[in-house]
Amino acid sequence: MDAKMITHNMSLTPTLAHWNLRLKPKPTFVVGVLARPTEETLSKTHVYKDNWFDKLAINHLSKSVQAATGISNDKSGFDSLVEAATVASKKFSPVQQQEVVLDALDRAFPKPILSVIRRVMPPSKLAREYFAVFTTLFFAWLLGPSEVRESEVNGKKEKNIVYIKKCRFLEETNCVGMCTNLCKMPSQIFIKDSFGMPVNMVPNFDDMSCEMIFGQEPPSSTDDPALKQPCYKICKAKKNHATNCLS
Repeated sequence: MDAKMITHNMSLTPTLAHWNLRLKPKPTFVVGVLARPTEETLSKTHVYKDNWFDKLAINHLSKSVQAATGISNDKSGFDSLVEAATVASKKFSPVQQQEVVLDALDRAFPKPILSVIRRVMPPSKLAREYFAVFTTLFFAWLLGPSEVRESEVNGKKEKNIVYIKKCRFLEETNCVGMCTNLCKMPSQIFIKDSFGMPVNMVPNFDDMSCEMIFGQEPPSSTDDPALKQPCYKICKAKKNHATNCLS
């Protein structure tokens, strides 16, 4: 499937009540349609050497996910986080998976700190650029190597995009459903609810890269091309558990 562009007229405005997502009309914007992966893309190319901070962060998030699912594992490092996420993908529906991650993120990040950040960093060019830089510096252990890129917002240039060269989580799981249900969708909701900052995560399953566009509302769940992408042939969750990742 060739990469192409598609226009959307809806955005996601989440609510956690009764497992529902409400839709609210937003101005038109453009996002990328995803392409079919190649075998070369699926091969692991980056070897991570996690430092003490990385290991601490990975363990903290893994324990938070395990607590949210109620199922622990005896693995360590990033393998423990992947195992916790795989269990969630096996045991819960896609919407429930998103709720599990939201619960885990609530456990992982103290609400008082999030409230302070939201008050002192209301949506603005400064806030969008700050979040982009902060993400590249402190979340490489989860996302992999990334860089800040520029885009045009309201007719002016600003550095509000995080370009992830090859997502570590996607590379380790080889599962489209785990990417969308356990990363993209709940992260968009969490960042918007916690900081008042909309963010549109646009994964490219062709090369496993991703863009996090701070300040841009994501498309509705019915229009988001990431939710219509078939899974990889060597999807670990599907192979191990015979599950359909997207339904």
